[in-house]
Amino acid sequence: MGIVRVIKKIPIFLKEVRLELKKVSWPGREDLISASVLVIVVISILTLYITIIDVGLSKLIELFLK
Repeated sequence: MGIVRVIKKIPIFLKEVRLELKKVSWPGREDLISASVLVIVVISILTLYITIIDVGLSKLIELFLK
């Protein structure tokens, strides 16, 4: 496919993208805030869990190496 043909298709692609974005059901402010809070809470819990596992395994390995 030639570069000229690709360049000619760019405006068509952008029009199609615009049409598809008009069909999207965008979340409201409340949905966005609650989803963001949920993500932050889950990430915090996973961070704490991984930290506890990491420290525990580090101490366990330290004991074996002594």
